[in-house]
Amino acid sequence: MALRVAFQMDHVSSVDINGDSTFVLALEAQKRGHVVYHYTPADLFFLDGKVKARAQTMSVRREKGNHHTLGPHEIIDLASFDVVWLRQDPPFDMAYITTTHLLERIHPATLVVNDPREVRNAPEKLFVTTFENVMPPTLISSDMAQVRAFRAAYKDIIIKPLYGNGGAGVFRVRPDDENLASLLEMFTKMSREPIIAQRYVPEVRKGDKRIILIDGEAVGVINRVPAEGEARSNMHVGGMATKSTMTARDKQICDTIGPALRERGMVFVGIDVIGDFLTEINVTSPTGLQQINRFDGVCLEARIWDAVEARRRGG
Repeated sequence: MALRVAFQMDHVSSVDINGDSTFVLALEAQKRGHVVYHYTPADLFFLDGKVKARAQTMSVRREKGNHHTLGPHEIIDLASFDVVWLRQDPPFDMAYITTTHLLERIHPATLVVNDPREVRNAPEKLFVTTFENVMPPTLISSDMAQVRAFRAAYKDIIIKPLYGNGGAGVFRVRPDDENLASLLEMFTKMSREPIIAQRYVPEVRKGDKRIILIDGEAVGVINRVPAEGEARSNMHVGGMATKSTMTARDKQICDTIGPALRERGMVFVGIDVIGDFLTEINVTSPTGLQQINRFDGVCLEARIWDAVEARRRGG
């Protein structure tokens, strides 16, 4: 049965067709005969009790330089759609949070993926604290004295913005690094938000795993190896994706968090695991589908759509 589907995303013209997960989710929707619309977060609005968007029909194809066609703009009532995908990239700021409040007004009659209330309640670095025995030693604080004491205890640490993304603002601070005070002053001037500090996990040199979970079940994994001289493994800062497999510890972590993800309506989630530790649970706009597909010869977007359609049927 054809569904009416809207993608709330960064503009489709900006996507990397060989790496973007939203792109292949849209391709799969087309393959299944669903009617696909596109709009950006700025096009979402509330008027006279209805959640609407200035949207366009969208078709996509794997053709570099000519990967999308958009129809004329029209005002759509999102309550008339079957599925809305919440797929814009972070930062997870008040603009992002506002979209979750608006989309919550139509969910679950219109299925929003992932559940907007739960996305709002699950900032990626904070959500990890829900679970026991999965994180490296961690501090979340605005108190410089606490951060200094944390480094004194653990020597080699990572500090980063609590609501950052993509590896931006991530610093490794060794025991003899004299820049800690300056970094903390910089973070304080940039934002009133606390920072997050964690004990440095040296296994990051071997890679930072991205594990994809669908309805709480682990279905695929890649490893992202940082470039020489780089503490971050994010691919847009030079990290290299490599084939990987799940360890017993990876499976234990997924078994720990999986039921909670499923109960919270988190259909498509990507987690980051370094060594034996879970560092982030990505629920806003997780990526990694295309890389895992290529390494493992699978089609994860089809499995995600199977889960979405099952939820839509009430299964």
